[in-house]
Amino acid sequence: MSAHETPAPSRERVTSVLYKPIPAVIKQMFLAMFVAGFAVFLYGAVRGNGRAWQAFHVNWLFFTTIASAGVMFVAVQRITTARWSRSVIRILEGYAAFLPFAFVCLMLTVFVGNKAVYPWWNEVGTAALKHEKNIYLAHGFFWARAVGVFGVLAALQLWYVWTSLRLDVGVSPEGGAAWAAGIRAVMRRGFGEERRELHSTHSRQGTMAVVMALLFGFGWCVLAWDHSMSLDPHFFSTMYGWQVFMGGWLVALMIFSGLVRWFNEHLGAHDLITEKQYHDIGKLCFAFTAFWGYLTFSQYLVIWYANLPEETHFFTLRLTGAWKPITVAVAMLTFTLPFFGLLSVKAKLWTPTMLFFAACSFIGLWLQRYTEVYPSIYGPRAAGTLPLGKWELALFVGFLGAFGWFYTQFMDGFPKMRVFLMTSPYRDEVQVPCDPKTMEPLPAHE
Repeated sequence: MSAHETPAPSRERVTSVLYKPIPAVIKQMFLAMFVAGFAVFLYGAVRGNGRAWQAFHVNWLFFTTIASAGVMFVAVQRITTARWSRSVIRILEGYAAFLPFAFVCLMLTVFVGNKAVYPWWNEVGTAALKHEKNIYLAHGFFWARAVGVFGVLAALQLWYVWTSLRLDVGVSPEGGAAWAAGIRAVMRRGFGEERRELHSTHSRQGTMAVVMALLFGFGWCVLAWDHSMSLDPHFFSTMYGWQVFMGGWLVALMIFSGLVRWFNEHLGAHDLITEKQYHDIGKLCFAFTAFWGYLTFSQYLVIWYANLPEETHFFTLRLTGAWKPITVAVAMLTFTLPFFGLLSVKAKLWTPTMLFFAACSFIGLWLQRYTEVYPSIYGPRAAGTLPLGKWELALFVGFLGAFGWFYTQFMDGFPKMRVFLMTSPYRDEVQVPCDPKTMEPLPAHE
């Protein structure tokens, strides 16, 4: 990332933009989408329509991987003690607001909609599955993994964002949405001397970030195996989990590139958010587009060089019949167009091109989530018989509305920038960590 040094703005300048509310019409639009989409889902679920649950699951996978990956990227900024992102990283932290809702949705799927989503649900304990699959997919073990893995990861990510918010709330004047006033009051309780709070929080977040990285990588592999790959219980791939969560990582950054531009204009913060940060985010989007393409191609490569014909059925299904156009669209939208389109510096800086390629990745990843779920449930389909219609559209609208509504509520409830790390006179002491008790520099590690 850019090694540029940005002079510290005054605290008054930063606090002047912290609580500028998001226009009410935007929040109302998201709420209307949320209510309308889930009203359609409720109607379908009550009537026992399997498509409603399947569309619900596709959109859960899509939006939850994005939200979780966004918070993980925030933790990576702590691991690398990054300074370039201090004025913009709160925009990614807001993704955490979706995680409690995502947990509730997952519980609904695994405890209520399981028969409609998981084709193997009624085959567990029978000869239709191998002995090892019967053990792994046993309902009790499956429920425990769903609750435990995602619950622990979401709780850790929410705690991490709490520690970050607490610093900014502690040094900022009271402001923000009324619904969060009680939370802000709790954050201020016991807030101590600024330098000591900086080092104690930095030390705590260092441990949390590393634990989160390990849990995110392993946890999302398990979640991808359970809620995506297992839908075809006779297919397995060691790279599948990586490809699933890195797709969410890529699109989290693509959305970030658009949100940074919007907030910059809305807050009038052009002196705090600059083109250098646009370029940095654009480079990240390009890099992870390439990495997503590498992971995707590598699944085919392993099957080829290891001569594993038993694994080809998964891809053969998705490259024939009604599924083929969707699979080709995934490759074009998520890799080909963004990869070649973002090669230049100007494409990363100019808002129309960056938003276009972000939209390509966004649509492409949704279609990939669709091809992860639907072909495994519906099997071969003749051209023109694709199960893609009102249920999928309604649930997409509902989940987009939910994500947007929770996100905007979060951003209006808390400071929109990391005012502490942007303005504290001690902000760069974290490059040489101190003992939070004695405030003496810790010995350097050779």
